[in-house]
Amino acid sequence: MTLWGLGNIILIVVVIPVLLALLSRVLGALERIRGAADDALAGGVALIGEIDGAPDLLATTDRTIEEVADGAVRYAGSVGKLLG
Repeated sequence: MTLWGLGNIILIVVVIPVLLALLSRVLGALERIRGAADDALAGGVALIGEIDGAPDLLATTDRTIEEVADGAVRYAGSVGKLLG
């Protein structure tokens, strides 16, 4: 019986506090992860409002590229005539 009682004392004095300390560390890490996930979600929701105007901006970019390409072709043609 004394070994059984000694085992119970060791369980109460050593094992349970170690388990509680490990549980505390795991729960602390879980809270930090949850906070980071909430921040990422908030940032993603904020970006949705910024993306709504993207098609219009891309259309403007396409028109600008076409204008620049036309000007470059005209310039290259003029330079070709001068050098040729």
